[in-house]
Amino acid sequence: MEIIRKRAYARAGLIGNPSDGYHGKTIAFTVRQFFAEVTLYDWPKVEIVQSVDDQSSFRSIRDLFDDVRLHGYYGGVRLIKATIKRFYEYCEEKNLALHDRNFSIRYSTTIPRAVGMAGSSAIIVATLRALIEFYNIDVPQHIQPSLALSVETRELGIAAGLQDRVVQIYEGLVSMDFATDVMTVEDGMECGRYESLSSENLKNVYVAYSLEAGEPTYVVHNPLRARYQAGDPDVLQAMETFANLTVQAKSAIEQGDSSKLHQLVDRNFDTRASICTISPSQKLMIDTARGVGASAKFAGSGGAIVGTFADQKMFNELKAALLKIHCETIQPQINV
Repeated sequence: MEIIRKRAYARAGLIGNPSDGYHGKTIAFTVRQFFAEVTLYDWPKVEIVQSVDDQSSFRSIRDLFDDVRLHGYYGGVRLIKATIKRFYEYCEEKNLALHDRNFSIRYSTTIPRAVGMAGSSAIIVATLRALIEFYNIDVPQHIQPSLALSVETRELGIAAGLQDRVVQIYEGLVSMDFATDVMTVEDGMECGRYESLSSENLKNVYVAYSLEAGEPTYVVHNPLRARYQAGDPDVLQAMETFANLTVQAKSAIEQGDSSKLHQLVDRNFDTRASICTISPSQKLMIDTARGVGASAKFAGSGGAIVGTFADQKMFNELKAALLKIHCETIQPQINV
C-alpha cells in the first residue's frame, strides 16, 4: 500500500503583513518546530478521518466549553474537504485526468491554534501536496499558493492573502511582491513575484505565542478589507508604508544590518496599530518584548509576535518576561 505523508510548516510574517492581501510586499519565514501533517493512502472509497480537533463527543459540558475556547468551532475536516473539491475543479478546468483511485486521508497538527501562525493554511497546503503526489498531477509551484488560497476565499468565504501559502509552499525565508504592476493571472488565478532569500544574515530572531486562546484570522481581516475596498485613506496609506518597510527590510537583511531591521519591525507594528484595534492582551505581548529591548510585531493576525533581540542575555530575559504573561518564546528553525 502506498502511504503518502506531507507536511506544511507554521509561518511568521517578519515584515510587511498584513499588506499581502492589499497589493503590498512582505517577507516571511517558516517555523519548522511546528507543522501540519497529512497522511493519505489507497482506500476503497474517499474517506476523511477526523482528528482530535474535530471531536463531537465530550465528557462534560465543561470539556465542550474548553474545546471551543481552545480550538474554535471548526477543525480541519472542512479545510481538507474544501481542498479536495478545489483540487478536483482545478484538474477539471485544466483537463488533467485523474487516475481512478480513492483514498483515506487524515491530518494532525502541532501548530498553536488561533494565534496567527497559519495553522489552517498549513493543513490545506499539506493536503494539496498529498493530492498532487497521489494523482501525479503537475501544478506549477508559483500557482500552488493561489490554488491553496482559493480554498479559503472561494470555498469557505474567508478573507485572506497569499503570504502564508507562498511561504509554506516555497519554505525558508521568502520575499513576496503583490503590487498591481507585478501580479499576473495564470489558470484564472493571480500570482505575485516570489523570491527565496538566504537567512544567513537573519540572526537573533524570535517567535513568541500565547498559550491561551486567540481569535480566528477573519476577525481581523474582514473589517480591514471592507475599509480598504471603501478607499479608507488611512488604510491605503498604511499599506504603502508596509510595502516600503519591506523593501528596506530586504536590504537590511542582505546587508546584515540588525539595527535597521529592529527599527523596521517596530515601525511595522506601530503602523498596524494606527489602523487596527489591538486587544489589551496582544498589546501586552508587544510591550513586554519591547520592555527588555527586543523589537516586536505581530507574526500574523495576532496572538503571536516576531522580532529581533541583541544577544543571548536579552533572549533569556525576553523568554522569562513573556512566560510571566503565559507566552512561549522560541528561536525559530527556518531552514532544514
